Amino acid sequence: MINGLAGKRQFKDRLYGEFARIGKALASPHRLEILEVLAQGERTVESVATETGLSVANASRHLQQLRQAQLVLARRQGLFVHYRLAGPEVVSLVLSLRHAAEQHLAEVDRVVHDFFGERDEFEPVTPDELARRMTNGEVVVLDVRPEQEYAAGHIAGALSIPVRDLGDQLADLSRLKQYVAYCRGPYCVYADEAVALLRKPSAWRRETRCRRVNRLTEQ
Repeated sequence: MINGLAGKRQFKDRLYGEFARIGKALASPHRLEILEVLAQGERTVESVATETGLSVANASRHLQQLRQAQLVLARRQGLFVHYRLAGPEVVSLVLSLRHAAEQHLAEVDRVVHDFFGERDEFEPVTPDELARRMTNGEVVVLDVRPEQEYAAGHIAGALSIPVRDLGDQLADLSRLKQYVAYCRGPYCVYADEAVALLRKPSAWRRETRCRRVNRLTEQ
């Protein structure tokens, strides 16, 4: 045990220096987005690069920095390196950061509004309420995330129709059902794109009525 003021100061400096490693790893919008992508399931470097719009080299560098902070783990399979979150506490950490920003940074609301516009027509649905409606046959959940994210984990009973394929499958959707578009969270653009497509009159055959559709949002 180190005694004395100098020893205590050294202890604090070392301790908070380790905490700061996490803060430094999070201090990048690209790395925050990568953590959100990995929260959906394991990904290769190439897949992360495609999803985030980064080059493979840049995605690899960001993943290495996250790995150095022990926020992600890696495994090699053949020619590819697969990354995953180090644990559920990493998800909690990112969510806490996001909630703090939402509460204290007014610019967050402005950025969201500038991109999405008004979202007041979206109905917040809790998991329990959604499960009840699905059980009663009131809604059909369309999981519009990429297939690999659906395969890694999804809402029981949800249909996997990635948003890029939705236009080709509209004719297969019953006009008598209410649809809920689901993706990763409140800032995932896939669900909004799906809702816009499903609500577009020209997207349906002339003899059908517009399906009722909504976006699943977080409380």
